[in-house]
Amino acid sequence: MHLSDIDYELPDELIAQKPVEPRDSSRLLVDRGHDAPAHRRMTDIIDHLREGDVMVVNDTRVLPARLALQRSTGGSAEVLLLEPRDEHRRHWEAMIRPARKLREGEVLEYFGKRVVRVGPRTDAGDTFEIEIKDDVPLSLIERIGAMPLPPYIRGSLKDPERYQTVYSREPRSAAAPTAGLHFTEELLSRIAASGVRIARVELVVGLDTFKPVTAENPLDHAIHTESYSVPSETIEACASAGRVVAVGTTAARALESLAATGEASGRTSLFITRGHEWRTVDLLLTNFHMPRTSLLLMIDSFVGPRWRRLYAEAVAERYRFLSFGDAMLLDRTLAGD
Repeated sequence: MHLSDIDYELPDELIAQKPVEPRDSSRLLVDRGHDAPAHRRMTDIIDHLREGDVMVVNDTRVLPARLALQRSTGGSAEVLLLEPRDEHRRHWEAMIRPARKLREGEVLEYFGKRVVRVGPRTDAGDTFEIEIKDDVPLSLIERIGAMPLPPYIRGSLKDPERYQTVYSREPRSAAAPTAGLHFTEELLSRIAASGVRIARVELVVGLDTFKPVTAENPLDHAIHTESYSVPSETIEACASAGRVVAVGTTAARALESLAATGEASGRTSLFITRGHEWRTVDLLLTNFHMPRTSLLLMIDSFVGPRWRRLYAEAVAERYRFLSFGDAMLLDRTLAGD
């Protein structure tokens, strides 16, 4: 492969800066294989699901993980919590600024209260191990932290819950599983009433998910690892499903990691690219992704080169792209180019 295989022109004005209201009023581009895609609304997704389908969501919750702190010298510092390294959520992998100035062992403060101790760099090189001090309640971290919106979103949210799915549970992720942002409680109830079972997985989303691919051959990209868990009831539901519909690339990665390894939980380094044998997921609901990312490699693996035609249609029809953008429903079982 070449980097150009996962590149396309994304007009800046199509990058959504705010979520639409209500959540389920976003547009939905429906893949129809060889035929031209259909242009619908998210509320219409029920027309494209069948009784006996299982729809799998990632119920991870975004941690308000961007901490504005101070150094003992008086200078400012920022810590972005990425993923907990222990079950008590005291040790984390994090990005810190200013990375070149902060020393291992330095303690950062919040208005005089010692909050975070800086540890060594991780093997990744651009992140650090950090420790939240024992006398600092985790509730304080959640209270003082800001929502870690992607860098292409300018400004802040009036309601931080709009960067959470309505079914989110444990706050562990550094980014939202954005395909799930389109669902309301009412829409989920309608889907369940139609005979579609809704099942859950957890995959802790890290910022490396969105890290651009820079290797000329994308297959040489160093893929990130993420923590995941697939409950036994979800495994059973998928085994007996008519079709499995993954809500987002993160849910898809969790399910395919289970299928590839036989492990229901752990850390996954699965890199889904062309030639991947899809064993579980039949349909994929997903947002439109940045060029040159591993997420686009997954889309290319799922529907082949027709992703270009679908994306070109979305650009021409002025769909909204990326985290707060519109959605597409892909079907890998359809023939198309």
